[in-house]
Amino acid sequence: MKPQRERIRIDVLPPSDASEEEAVRMRIADEAIMALARLIGRQMAREQFQKKMALERRSNKARKQTIES
Repeated sequence: MKPQRERIRIDVLPPSDASEEEAVRMRIADEAIMALARLIGRQMAREQFQKKMALERRSNKARKQTIES
């Protein structure tokens, strides 16, 4: 079964009004930054895992060839 990927949506908002509190604007910005950092981190982990698996496959293939020889 293929796992479903969680979708993270980042909304781009127009410049805020002066009536909004600074804390609210900072919280929204922090949430957007954390969501982006999470996406980047997942991509980096995925790429690292793929490299590790490729190296492992190559070493296993080489090991099988030396055993068969």
